[in-house]
Amino acid sequence: MSQMLQSLSRRSFLAGAAASGAIVVLHPFSARAQANQAHLRIMETTDIHVNVLPYDYYADKPNDTMGLSRTASLIDAVRKEATNAMLIDNGDLLQGNPMGDYIAYEKGMKEGDLHPVMKGMNLLGYDCSTLGNHEFNYGLSFLDKVLAGANFPFVCANLVRGTELAANPRDDKLYLKPYIILDKTIKDGSGGEHPIKIGVIGFVPPQIMMWDAKHLTGNVVTRDIVEAAKAWVPEIKEAGADVVIALSHSGIDIKQGDMMENASFFLAGVDGIDAVFTGHQHLVFPGKKDFQDLEAVDTQSGTLQGKPAVMAGFWGSHMGLIDLLLERDGSKWKVVSATSEARPIFNRVEKDNVPTVADDQRIVDALKEDHEATLKYVRTPVGKTSAPLHSYFALVADDPSVQIVSQAQTWYIKDMLKDTEYKDLPVLSAAAPFKSGGRGGADYYTDVPVGDVAIKNVADLYLYPNTVQAVAITGAQVKEWLEMSVGIFNAVEAGKTDQKLINSDFPSYNFDVIDGVSYKIDLSQKPKYDPKGAVLNAGSNRIVDLMFDGKPIDPAAKFVVATNNYRAGGGGNFPEINGSKVIFQAPDTNRDVIVRYIIDQGTINPAADDNWTFAPLEGTTVIFETGPKAKEFIASVKSVKIEPAGEGADGFAKYRIML
Repeated sequence: MSQMLQSLSRRSFLAGAAASGAIVVLHPFSARAQANQAHLRIMETTDIHVNVLPYDYYADKPNDTMGLSRTASLIDAVRKEATNAMLIDNGDLLQGNPMGDYIAYEKGMKEGDLHPVMKGMNLLGYDCSTLGNHEFNYGLSFLDKVLAGANFPFVCANLVRGTELAANPRDDKLYLKPYIILDKTIKDGSGGEHPIKIGVIGFVPPQIMMWDAKHLTGNVVTRDIVEAAKAWVPEIKEAGADVVIALSHSGIDIKQGDMMENASFFLAGVDGIDAVFTGHQHLVFPGKKDFQDLEAVDTQSGTLQGKPAVMAGFWGSHMGLIDLLLERDGSKWKVVSATSEARPIFNRVEKDNVPTVADDQRIVDALKEDHEATLKYVRTPVGKTSAPLHSYFALVADDPSVQIVSQAQTWYIKDMLKDTEYKDLPVLSAAAPFKSGGRGGADYYTDVPVGDVAIKNVADLYLYPNTVQAVAITGAQVKEWLEMSVGIFNAVEAGKTDQKLINSDFPSYNFDVIDGVSYKIDLSQKPKYDPKGAVLNAGSNRIVDLMFDGKPIDPAAKFVVATNNYRAGGGGNFPEINGSKVIFQAPDTNRDVIVRYIIDQGTINPAADDNWTFAPLEGTTVIFETGPKAKEFIASVKSVKIEPAGEGADGFAKYRIML
């Protein structure tokens, strides 16, 4: 066992012991249940992303905000608060940190191998899980080998084998069982025991067909989540289920449409479903911050269209809890009341994250070898950098962490296309910052010092195992791509000071910087597109002075743009960017290309070339937040004038830009 994890466990235990105390308080449903009533508590984990231990492999240090081993310590306490309890997971287990990549790319999965995630989950007694979109990142064969090691079932009602959907969803040849009925024994308020049938159905975002096309095309197809639910839930009821719960690896959105990515709100409206467990968006529900002011979404009581629902953060940060008060109606049970809660594994105290629980030592011990092997894997040097690689200003200025990704993509695509019909087209490169604070917190930034660059640093630069793709588009489409990207910025009023710059609803991974052209962003113009790609202001033109090779870009000219499979396949809903524009699909991940580029160069020079900036607005200032360590790099930003502007919330620092 590494010394770092040992010290982490000791620190966690002390903090957890102080926070938890010794008093167990029964949930009101257990305390007041009558002879014909019973309290059922259902616990959720979601979006673990291989963070089984409280260790940030990118930063190579312990982290008190993550880890299934911490969430696991809530389980016993939660079970003691209730007469009856069960545990489920909502997907996105297998990808998201270097341990996942180590198992998939370095160690591999042979028949009979037990994945580290399954080692931890099997110890905790899960009743069921569904699939998340990131389960498919390493291919179906890998997924099958992992699932074979689970001591609990996986269900998914909208993932279909083959290439076609049946006319009736019930006739689909599904990849997994659509649902399972768990036969349980439940204790009522007087201590009597009775049988109960609990139906569990699962769903995955249909967009996996776009995000992981290279693994899935020709092998599976997906069906609309709500359509699948309406077909299968009646069958679950016909099979005798007393209670039906939905494991929806899908977020919360109240704008209805077909094949929705975030369909949990409308799933809650399906007759027969009693509770909805959500995820995917890495947010918390119920709570005080996320999903406020959405109609029929009650963020205080935790209901969607009146049905109890929960979303338990990400990386093990929370445990989701839905409590059901059941009442017997003859030989059947029905839900008569419900509460919902997202319980955290840490609290923010002043500027520190203070753990509320200790590690479950069983999990720490079970993953000892996997942890040590991952540390060795991520610490392997692959080259050097002559300048710091950081992302503290990635959303407000041309940035070295994005620059190196674009340099590597351009280098790779030029080589791949040199003997093709596209060899004479200019190659641009689109890349976005992945670690730029936001919901990840004030420490969620890339920060690689001058000197050796290791695999952990490359994984830090590029979080996802996307593959490189290239699209062929026009100069006009390049401009619209950028118009969509700069929707991350709020419109500002000329001459007004200290206006909020960043739209927090716009994901940073959709803020593409396109290298190979130069441009300015006019913030006095309103965004042309909303965060989902819908046109907001058709006449708006925020991208000005768009130049290629020192001249205004020709709208009709053809360009190749290097990007990733997510964007090239239509991810983010960028205007006219979809699979029809793809001219090259690489077998290599973007991370592998970056590693190969660094090895080829020996020493990289990631200095930003300042190909984009904000258009001047006299007398105008804007405010943005970044990590407190940004002050060490403020002098390196040349394209905009930045100055400190005080402390922000939750450990962030405020900065001011003079436009």
